Amino acid sequence: MDHASLSGGFTDPPQQSAVAFRGIMQAMARPGSICEVAGAVAPAPLSVAAGTALLTLCDPDTGVHLAGAWDTKGVRDWITFQTGAPLVAAEAADFVVGGWGDIDLSVLQTGTPEYPDRSATVIVEMSELRAEGATLTGPGIKERAVLNLPDLAVFQRNAALFPLGLDFMFTCGAQMAALPRSTKVI
Repeated sequence: MDHASLSGGFTDPPQQSAVAFRGIMQAMARPGSICEVAGAVAPAPLSVAAGTALLTLCDPDTGVHLAGAWDTKGVRDWITFQTGAPLVAAEAADFVVGGWGDIDLSVLQTGTPEYPDRSATVIVEMSELRAEGATLTGPGIKERAVLNLPDLAVFQRNAALFPLGLDFMFTCGAQMAALPRSTKVI
């Protein structure tokens, strides 16, 4: 474990984690809205928002899977030291982090009828977040919202599984947008 793994966490954990949690919940409660979520300085290629989400939401009982270019020694060591979260196979993950083309959604947990909450949350690192593209409707959206999504059909199929399905967070730098499984994508 190198020095970079030991740094980059919250400098004032109670305050920063509370602010970060509020930002994450704001993004989840208002699908398609782009929020600022900061506080962590994670090793590349992990964005500030993705690192902050992992610091805020993960602990030793939360399995994390790193996909593609995000599966580096530096990121693995940082997550292990900062959160204690175990690194697991995608099939067992509570959180999956990576680029859109690196994540195999077909193997992720979507919950069960008895326990729909036992599904994975996918943190998709994006090159940019824009309020344009796909139209979103559903809980937390007054009339409609728009967000640039990588593949409309995937999110339409995911919404059709509700109450099962995956929850998504999209991150770019310190920005985050979310797409809960209850959101309809047009």
